[in-house]
Amino acid sequence: MELETLTQAMCEFVESKGWLAEDSPKKQTPRNLAISLVLEASEVLEHFQWEEQPARPEELADELADVMLYLMQLASFSGIDLGQAVLNKLQKNYSRDWPGKSTRPSA
Repeated sequence: MELETLTQAMCEFVESKGWLAEDSPKKQTPRNLAISLVLEASEVLEHFQWEEQPARPEELADELADVMLYLMQLASFSGIDLGQAVLNKLQKNYSRDWPGKSTRPSA
């Protein structure tokens, strides 16, 4: 599925819940979204707290989806093309030196 399709579905959901309204108790602001993103990422960690593999993969999938939804929303609110940002970051990472491993793509 395309990132743009997912982002549009996320935006429609947020709008349907009224979270963009000025008087919303769950006001969607970059600050609030960043906090929620970190909280959801912590919930991912819970699945690995005492185990190497999650006991409930379907619950892990829900938490990963929450992380992605908040990430997409934060990018959208900030005017960032998340797909392009990922490609740009990968390109930067190729030029970095990583201890013990070459990062240059093979030709």
